[in-house]
Amino acid sequence: MTETANTNKHISFETFEVGQVQDFGAYKVTESEIVEFAQKYDPQYFHLDPEAAKKSLFGGLCASGWHTCAMTMSMLVAHMDKNGSSLGSPGLDNLRWRRPVYPGDVLSVHMEVLETKPSQSRPEIGVVISKVTVRNQQHVDVMDFISKGIFPRT
Repeated sequence: MTETANTNKHISFETFEVGQVQDFGAYKVTESEIVEFAQKYDPQYFHLDPEAAKKSLFGGLCASGWHTCAMTMSMLVAHMDKNGSSLGSPGLDNLRWRRPVYPGDVLSVHMEVLETKPSQSRPEIGVVISKVTVRNQQHVDVMDFISKGIFPRT
């Protein structure tokens, strides 16, 4: 099933079902943002210099994987803000950068619920475990990971 944004519906732990799918986001990646992020956090030549990057394994300037994570987080938060907020996350597992992200790419998120776990020690919350896949405009997977989100129980 595909879930669409519903601004009248508060997201709670009980809102999620195993197998539930959500598709959202449209984040356009710019060269200036790639370079700005890299200058601050990942200053490798293939993230900083378009000419030098042509000689890299990537064949051109590309975003840092950490930048791809940050862009994904932006889309996740924007989606949650439309539907209600999570209570945070205890982390993620199995982060993989599958393909480079280039200037002009438009990223989107595909999220599938894998498991829901009510907290044993804190009955007011539960953890939703999802596979998050980030795709470019050609529907090519560029990154994926397993997300763990904490949500209030009703």
